[in-house]
This record gives sequence, structure tokens and C-alpha cells, in this order.
Amino acid sequence: MIIEIIPCLSDNYSYLIYEKKSNTVSIVDPAEFEACDKVINKYKKLDFILNTHHHVDHVGANLELKKKYRSKILGSDSDKDRIPGIDILLKENQKQKIGNLEFEVIFVPGHTKGHIAFFFSKEKVAFTGDTLFSLGCGRIFEGTHKEMLKSLNKIKNLPPDTKIYCGHEYTKSNLNFCLAYDRNNTFLKEREIDVLKKLRYNQPTIPTTLGQEIETNIFLRCNDPEIKYALDLNDSSEVEVFSKLRDLKDTF
Repeated sequence: MIIEIIPCLSDNYSYLIYEKKSNTVSIVDPAEFEACDKVINKYKKLDFILNTHHHVDHVGANLELKKKYRSKILGSDSDKDRIPGIDILLKENQKQKIGNLEFEVIFVPGHTKGHIAFFFSKEKVAFTGDTLFSLGCGRIFEGTHKEMLKSLNKIKNLPPDTKIYCGHEYTKSNLNFCLAYDRNNTFLKEREIDVLKKLRYNQPTIPTTLGQEIETNIFLRCNDPEIKYALDLNDSSEVEVFSKLRDLKDTF
């Protein structure tokens, strides 16, 4: 499994997946045609388009790519009326092959009602769209705080060495927010050094690993006593802590 990171728009990431044995080429969340097509051209084909959710900055190039390469578009059955050109409808826990690669569909509503993630268990790779970000999580547009927390906890239960490929380069702003409310976290301070170094050299901060996120991403640590203390929510539930954090981040 070869993964190429494709920067799109102002801060989006699309991802090309190449599986050599079957010569299968796929792309996750193609945001814009020209940036994605430039990378696809190296392979001369595009078999599959995988969409995590319906927002235009994740499906913007669907129809042009499908027309040029006759690709099959995969997305959530919940979004069958909102994902342009969709061909294959995916359900929660379904296993689906693209060439010799197999992924599991994880239903992760919150950001949108039909949001899904793609987990390649053999390769330990997850494409999380706008649900789990590096050091953050997505805004809640169509779901509830409770739904989003449940979705994050589903991803949190994957193997800790799973590589996380998310939809945007939001790491720096997420880092600043985490530092504001988790300033005693030594893992976070160590990660700050790595993040700033990558950004200094114009390198993506993606992928991260789930293990790193569990140690440093404040949205995955809503039961941590230090986080609760920092928010003055010592006796509050995990969902109450998460709701407070998400609201704070929305205006940070």
C-alpha cells in the first residue's frame, strides 16, 4: 500500500492509494480536480474514489475524475443523495475490497450525519476525514456532541499504531488549543517540537498515529482528571467535558 498525500485548496488533504500487485489506484476525498489529477496522471488510471462525507471540499472533484477515468465512487448509504456520482453504498462495519486491499467501514457521525471512516486493518491505516484530526476533531454541524464523542471513541479503540490520515492541515491551531488547556502534558510538549519542525520545512504533519493522539489530543482525553480540573469540571461526565472543549475550540 503506497499512500501519496495531495494538498488541495487552502488546507485540505486528499490521498492517493496505490496497490501494486493488482495495479489498483484509488483516491480518498478528492477536493479539487487539477491537484488530484496531476498525481493520478503518474499512474494513468483511477479505479476508485472513496468519500468520507458529502462536504464539497471532500467531493469537489468526484464527477470530473469519474468522467475522465470511469472510476467507481464509494460512500455512505446515508449520503446516497448528497455524494455526487456515488456508485457503491457502504454500511457500518461492512468490509470492502479495492484491489487486494480491504477496508472496514466505521460509521462516525457528528460532523455530518453520514460521515464514515475507512480502516485498513492489515496495513493499520485509517482515513478519518473530518472526524478525528491531528490534535483535534471536527466541528459538529449535523450531529450532536454525544454522537461525535461516540464516534471518536470508536476510532480510539483501533490499534494504537494505526496511522491516521485526516482531511485537513489543522495541526498548528489544534496544538495551540491543546496547550492552552493541557499545559502540563509532557507528551504534548515533545510533539510541539516535532510539529513546528515539520511546518518550518513545509512538510505535512500527517500521518499521525492513534497512540500519539491518545497521549496528546485533548478531545481523546475527556476522562483525564487534569483536563477536568483545567475546565473546572471535576465531577462532570465525559460527554460534558467533550461538549465544553468543543464549544471552547469553536471560538478559540
